[in-house]
Amino acid sequence: MPHNLDLILTLTSGLGAALAFGYLSQRLRLSPIVGYLLAGVIIGPFTPGFIAHPEIAEQLAEVGVILLMFGVGLHFHVKELTAVRRIAIPGAVVQIAIATLLGVLLTHLFGWTLVQGLVFGLAISVASTVVLLRLLGDHHALHTPAGHIAVGWLLVEDLFTVLVLVMLPILVVQEAGATGAILSIGLALLKIGALIAFTLFFGQRAIPLILNQVAKLRSRELFTLTVLVIALGIAVGAAKLFGASMALGAFLAGMVVGQSEFSTRAASEALPMRDAFAVLFFVSMGMLLDPTQLTSNLGLVAGTLAIILLGKPIAALFVVWALRYPPKIAATVAVSLAQIGEFSFMLAALGRQLHVLPDSATQALVVASIVSIMLNPVFYRLVEPLARILPSRARDTGEPLHVPIVEPEQRTIVVGYGPIGRMVTTLLRENNLVPTVIELNHETVKKLNLEGIHAVYGDASQSEVLEHAGIRNSASLIFAASGSPDAVVRQAHAINPDILILTRTTYLGEIPSLRRAGAQFIVTAEAEVAFAMTAHILKTFGATSDQLDRARDWVRAEVGA
Repeated sequence: MPHNLDLILTLTSGLGAALAFGYLSQRLRLSPIVGYLLAGVIIGPFTPGFIAHPEIAEQLAEVGVILLMFGVGLHFHVKELTAVRRIAIPGAVVQIAIATLLGVLLTHLFGWTLVQGLVFGLAISVASTVVLLRLLGDHHALHTPAGHIAVGWLLVEDLFTVLVLVMLPILVVQEAGATGAILSIGLALLKIGALIAFTLFFGQRAIPLILNQVAKLRSRELFTLTVLVIALGIAVGAAKLFGASMALGAFLAGMVVGQSEFSTRAASEALPMRDAFAVLFFVSMGMLLDPTQLTSNLGLVAGTLAIILLGKPIAALFVVWALRYPPKIAATVAVSLAQIGEFSFMLAALGRQLHVLPDSATQALVVASIVSIMLNPVFYRLVEPLARILPSRARDTGEPLHVPIVEPEQRTIVVGYGPIGRMVTTLLRENNLVPTVIELNHETVKKLNLEGIHAVYGDASQSEVLEHAGIRNSASLIFAASGSPDAVVRQAHAINPDILILTRTTYLGEIPSLRRAGAQFIVTAEAEVAFAMTAHILKTFGATSDQLDRARDWVRAEVGA
């Protein structure tokens, strides 16, 4: 069978199976990661039926790891971590240490070496960002103090994961003696330091300049291509020129882009490609599961689940409670961390490449991930009972929690800053409403932000852009741009079903579909032209204001606006 056909079959079967099982997982209100892992099991070499090509799937998954780490860097915000540093940093460190120690003790019972136990313990000590954000979002807890602490906690785990991914290949030194090992580690650290310095200092100047030049062309394809080239280019350069991991290079590239004014658009444009390859990463992990070995690995799987579902959350619960935070915050953070996902698989994949972890480790991690993700929403129901049982040690000195809480202001998102968008924004500000403008002209966005008007650069049909503009905390959205509003209206309504959506459109025939998409008030160019002409004729022949009002009401009733 030709190699290129293997590639197409593996890609098609992987994405197709992931689509089917991911859809099923979503329907069951589970994380789609569960579906992707199960898809890998189905098309893997250990189950009957079609078998995808494991080596090709693993190569495609490498791209998924790079883009996942680029996304981690892109969303890494120092301010979020700084706001909750007093709880997130010590809490994450203690919880990781306890989970890793438990992992070492568990694997020791099965005759593993200390190094194998440490790597396995580290893999089960970190939670999935995707799962945690989904869980908190579904329970409207993402923008609460508990949600901010959990996100800050995850940022510490993200940094920790990057550190382990960088240091593990260095520390796993072959037979070179103590002196050789020290020299190898020192040289590797110098190269990594040079990479970080080069990326942060040179990248902060060159990357925004490149993105600025491409953005002026107003080409979505070229901008997306530029973001991907930056992510993959720095990742490959980190490996080839500095001897560092591609994951570190991708993370640094994401950090540089994330700190620029192009971060929102870069995230929205790169997300589809990132998500597609990330899906293949999870599928490739699922392909490693051999169901026939579950019986022989039952003890390891059970012990791993016990650490993830009991050890980690109990450690987190105790730390947050001991630092005198309210019981509900302690319970929320603890329960949300009782799962593993993408970062655990990254560490496990690296462990397999370095021949540190045995095959049984991956078997246990895949099963533990599927089970813990499935149980995580169920465990969240324990938050309130736990909060009632746990004795309160919350601060009674009036000291506020160091967590930024979103003010409940009536915010409006304005899409497009042409003539209509300018007038709408001006009127909103004059009436004490807070507008956020979404615009695809980069120079306009820069000018608005300098004038004190919050503006976001990006395509409003992308959920990432709407989220950055504050769609969840906005009372209304006004589509004032000249293009088709359908995609923007659908995306806004999907994220925030309660938001009031006002939109303009050209043709009367578009009104029914916009109504179904979620728009409540629609202004059409055809109707306004008809009324303007009619009003002028009526005024010419002496029509009164009441007659004009009735004509306007009739036009609106006819078009259903």
